[in-house]
Amino acid sequence: MLLQKNTTRRKFLLGSLMALPLTELVLKGLTAAQAAEMAAPDLNHYQPAFFTPQEWQFILAATDRMIPPGGAGKAPGALETNVPVFIDQQLHDKNFGQEIYMQGPFDAHAPATMGYQVPLYPQQIYQTGIRLTDQWTLQHLQKPFHQLSDTDKDNVLTALQKNTLDFAALGENTLRGSLFFSQLLAETKHGYLADPMYGGNKGMKAWIAIGFPGARASYLEWVKQHNVKYPLGPVSLSGETA
Repeated sequence: MLLQKNTTRRKFLLGSLMALPLTELVLKGLTAAQAAEMAAPDLNHYQPAFFTPQEWQFILAATDRMIPPGGAGKAPGALETNVPVFIDQQLHDKNFGQEIYMQGPFDAHAPATMGYQVPLYPQQIYQTGIRLTDQWTLQHLQKPFHQLSDTDKDNVLTALQKNTLDFAALGENTLRGSLFFSQLLAETKHGYLADPMYGGNKGMKAWIAIGFPGARASYLEWVKQHNVKYPLGPVSLSGETA
């Protein structure tokens, strides 16, 4: 599901202020968190650095179903918090995943307790997993994944998780659907909850929703205040507050 374009005060401000440094945006009367959110990429216009256009459509649709908007307390979803941007920027980093031992031998059907068992880096897992999932949905549902209904998307993701969407039947014997699903789910969680400096958690919305204080340096005045709700908003590693 793509975010809908609309003309808002935020869009107008963004167009006029985007060229200014963050400190100048704050001086314009915005909070640091508001300024940081405006300076963050707009998902409607973001140009992926790693994913192809087709792969990007899959990532938008899949992360939206993994963390949809409007949960308990109307928490923001993956798209509102730029989770796809986080994943794209992580995979675009040439050093991401390079620490994985790749000398084998590998057994794709080994139990999870045996650790990483595929001769693929994370970037290759995404490329292969997206290609095969879209191939399967085209064969069985006559549409690529991102064009499916929400119910069908959920069913396909569940099939990946349970390996009932069989990659081996599509000619892939080194990667299982469950590993692709686990990789995508883990990165979606990371993008939702990580510090905004890494591209996700836009405006610290996820932290605000769960009441996480972020990178505040001192809690001494709160240590002995039991059963008292923490009233201060989160702080990012860069010092922005919300």
